[in-house]
Amino acid sequence: MTARTTRLDDGVRGALLAAGAAAKKGFGDPGLAELVQIRASQLNHCAFCLDMHLTIARKNGVVREAQLDLLDAWEEAGDVFDARERAALELTEAVTLLTGGSGSGSGSGSGGGFVPDEVYERAARHFDATGLAHLVALIAVINSWNRLMVSRRIPAGSTEW
Repeated sequence: MTARTTRLDDGVRGALLAAGAAAKKGFGDPGLAELVQIRASQLNHCAFCLDMHLTIARKNGVVREAQLDLLDAWEEAGDVFDARERAALELTEAVTLLTGGSGSGSGSGSGGGFVPDEVYERAARHFDATGLAHLVALIAVINSWNRLMVSRRIPAGSTEW
């Protein structure tokens, strides 16, 4: 597959990089931040972002290999993910799949087009207001990157983007 274009405005690139860095720093959990970014990238089928964030997670040793191996089936993975991680992943799916309703869990019956209260409340039990705000920002930023890369067909490992 060939990229449609590798042109991305430097201002847009810089703003998204800064927003992502601020969200990650404020969130304060580099391993879970990578899991969230990888999960959103799986849902959005973004090979570029998957390649990047899997490499970061492995290189920095911030995520256990079992978590990387089972992330696509996190709901069925038993105790590989703790309750806090599950809440973050469920919120990631709900925010990522806004138009299709919640991504998973018992909160999925609330309809489409928004994040169900049940999903948000589960996450709020594990994160304070600041952590939750940074988590939602992190999810929003990775979704923006996913859409920029997928729509332009930027391949995994590309150095021109």
